[in-house]
Parts: sequence; C-alpha cells; structure tokens
Amino acid sequence: MEEDVPSDALGRRVAHDGERGTVRFVGSVPPTTGLWLGVEWDNPGRGKHNGSHEGVYYFTCRHPKGGSFVRPKKVIFGVDYLTAVRQRYEIEVQQVLEEECQISTKKVEMVGFEDVSKKQKVEKLTEVALRMGNVSSSGPADQIRNTTPHVLLLDLSANLLCSWDDVAAIVDQMENLKELLLSYNRLRVPSDPLIRLHSFPCLRVLSLTNCALTWPQLIECAPMWPQLEELYVSSNEITELQKPKNVLQFLKVLDLSSNPLVDSTVLNLAELQRLENLNISKTGLSTVRFDDALPGHKTRMFPALKILALNRNNISEWWVINELEKLQNLVQLSCRQNPLLSLETNPNTVKQQLIARVGQLEVIDRCTVLAEDRRGAELDYRKMFGLEWLESGGHQDPLQNHPSARFTAQHPRYQILVQKYGAPEDGELKKQEPFALKNQLLSITFVCPDETDRKPVVKKLPDSMIVQKVKGLLYRLLKIPGAELKLTYTSSKMVGKEIEIDNDLKPLQFYSIEDGDKVLVRWV
Repeated sequence: MEEDVPSDALGRRVAHDGERGTVRFVGSVPPTTGLWLGVEWDNPGRGKHNGSHEGVYYFTCRHPKGGSFVRPKKVIFGVDYLTAVRQRYEIEVQQVLEEECQISTKKVEMVGFEDVSKKQKVEKLTEVALRMGNVSSSGPADQIRNTTPHVLLLDLSANLLCSWDDVAAIVDQMENLKELLLSYNRLRVPSDPLIRLHSFPCLRVLSLTNCALTWPQLIECAPMWPQLEELYVSSNEITELQKPKNVLQFLKVLDLSSNPLVDSTVLNLAELQRLENLNISKTGLSTVRFDDALPGHKTRMFPALKILALNRNNISEWWVINELEKLQNLVQLSCRQNPLLSLETNPNTVKQQLIARVGQLEVIDRCTVLAEDRRGAELDYRKMFGLEWLESGGHQDPLQNHPSARFTAQHPRYQILVQKYGAPEDGELKKQEPFALKNQLLSITFVCPDETDRKPVVKKLPDSMIVQKVKGLLYRLLKIPGAELKLTYTSSKMVGKEIEIDNDLKPLQFYSIEDGDKVLVRWV
C-alpha cells in the first residue's frame, strides 16, 4: 500500500473540497493504474456512481450516485484533537500576545513568555469549538487532560471521527463535559456501549443532527449517556420509534424534526416521563391519538410535556388538535404549515380555533395568548358551533342539555365553554354560510358624535380588516389632521351601550362587530 495511505484506511473518514465521506474501498481499479480510494460521500450529490466501474462493483452506496473513486493524495485523513486545538487556538493566542506586547509602538521581548501564556490560555478554555477542524482521533494518551482539562462545551461537528470509540477517547479526558456537539459525523456503534458507560458521566446536552442514525442505533448507544437531558437528532434516518426502556429517562428536550416518522410509533416516546419539550416538525405526521382518555379527559401519557412543535406536517383534521387537549401540561404549541390550517382563509380564525380547542395554551406559534384573546376565541367558538350543538341535543336548559357523543367527540371543550359563559342565545345560533367574499363584508356606519355637521359615512369592510387599517381609512375619508383616533361601536343588540375598540392590531371580527353596526369616531 502506498505510503500516504494509512494502514487502517478502510472505514476511515476523509475530506475533499469541503465534502466529507467514508472510505469503502482501497485498491486498484483496472484498466487504470495506481491506487484508488472508493469513497461514499455524506452528500450524495457529490458522488458520480454507486461504487462500480465498467460493470464491476468495488463497493456499495446507500444512494445510487453517492460514490466516487479518488486518488489518495487528494483527500485529508484528518488530524488529532490536540493538533486541531493548536491550529485553531494558538494562532488566536499569538495574535493576542502580539497586541499585548506592544508598548508605545515598541515591541517588548519577553523570553519564554509566549509559550507559558499560550499554555495558560488554552488550559483555561471552557468551550472548545472545532467545527470542520478535520479531527479524526484523540492524539497522544492523556495529553488532552493536561491541555484542555476544564472543557464544559465541545463542538466537534462536521469532523472526521468514525466511531464512538474515537469520541470516547477524547471526552474520557474531560471529566466535567456537559455539552457535546457531534452533528454531521458518521459514527459506528461500539461493540459494547456499556464499556463506555463512564465516558460521559456529566453529559447533559448532545447534538447528533444529520448523522445518518436510526432509532435502534440511538437506543443502543443511549446507556453511554446516563444523565442526558437534551437530545437533538433532526435530519437522520429515524422511522419507527421503539420504546426507550430504561434509557434516556432524564430527557427533557427531544428534537426529532425532519425524520420520516411512522405515526403509530410516536406514542412510544411516552416512556420518557420527564420529557418537557418535543419537536416532531416535518416528520410527515398526520395523526396522534391518546386512546387511554375519553374526550374531555386527560391522558396519562407525556405527563411533563409543556412544549410541542408540529410544523410542516400532514395534519388535516381538527380532531387531531382536540387530542392535544388531553395532554396534562401542554402550554406552548407550534403547528404552522399543515393542510388543516391552509383550509381556513383567515389566519385569525385558525388561531382562535386553536385557542378554543386547547384550553391551557399560553403560546401559539411564538405568540403569547392573552386573557382577552382566550375570551374572544372561546366566545366565537361557542357561537360558531352553537347551531350544531343545539341540533345534536344541546339545550339552553342545563337539565335538558345532552349533546350527542358524536358532537362531544368533535368538540370536547364545548360543554366546558357553555358552563363558563352560559349557553349561546337564540340570536347567536346562526347557520354558518359557505365562504364567499360577500359573506365576509360588513356594512358599517361611521359617525362623528362630536362633529354634528359631519354626515355619517357608510362603508363595506371585510371583518378581517385590522383596526389600524380602519383608522388609516378614516384619516383619508374624514380628512382629519394629525390626531389620535378613539373608536367605539354600538349595536342594535346592546342599545345604549358603547363598546371600546382599544387594540389597533385586532381585526373587526375580534370585537364581534356585525353588519349594520355603528362605529363612533372621536379624536383629540
């Protein structure tokens, strides 16, 4: 074998032109001469073939065009951890020293000072960032313990490590390590993970994004991380989720986004009793069902879950959202870019339904749910489905109020809202009309009670128009000089009562303004 090829090249990680791959073949490729490396690239777009040449297979790839043949002299096999530290940090230290040793533009010669200062500064590091540093091994035995002993956070993302044994050989010498970033590596599972049980005793945060991992591989490795609290494994090859029996039991945060999950296996994560934050966005999820609890009751699953991200999935039914109401402690939900939400033409209506259907939510899609938001959403929801409730057996008399099981399953919080606000009145039980622009327009009369010489102005406005834009329209219509507008409205249903319109960022529908209502305009 040529001198520039390591004896253990097969299976090693290499870098070339900013891309990383794994050596799957070392040898000759007739009719060419010389030595070749068969490399399977992490990025299949970098490759040219599937490991074959002129009909002969020399190695195999997971992707049809994930492989290439490369001359050994063109690839980098990597450096040890200490070399990478010196390359990245001692250059920075040298620059600092040059600045510190300048006095009145005259450089002071301090014999021996540079070596001592370099060592002191590196030894004091609590965070070491070697992303894309071509690290492939630990280096001389016990030298890491003497060089960077106080590291709490280590970033080895996008390096050339090829096994968990390589990682353990480095972190074994960092007794206080709490956060480890290993994304964009390809790591073989150790033959016996229990041997490495003491390699990560203090580890709390682990990032393994885009490492081509499966869930069984993670579960097999999990005994190595007995105290882990946060695990980030997005963009891997995770599909079916087996129950994490006796592992990951301290986990509070789990990011599984951008993995092709099997819906029915998600509930196996309920084994994680301490889990507070779960991200399963962009996983193809379409359903979730907690069959251990009836509508209106709480599930025993995920007892600690507070934050749930479901963005960019295939959720298309409101009953899936109803199921989330069964979670005992859910207070924060993200579910942007799902088919269910795109069916609604008005994003405010979507948000109101989410608030009304999940009673404990405090944050939706990063927006805080205020008390007034909840009240408005629940009143509108109560009104929106009032006729359906009545037709299903609901009644304004509590003694006769017995909606069907079907209605209760579709609207498990409706009875709670009836108890909270009272049964909807006859005037509120209007049949929902199919969507059309004309059904969304309100005929509103604008009156200036303090300017009796001004004639009322009648305008048709969409009920989704926010108050701020209404005020902008009034400035133009009434030609009011720079002044602060104050709006109230009256309704034939509430004779003698003015309701203040006090939030410029809310739509007209938030205030339950209806067709024919009168808006009173004042300014100071």
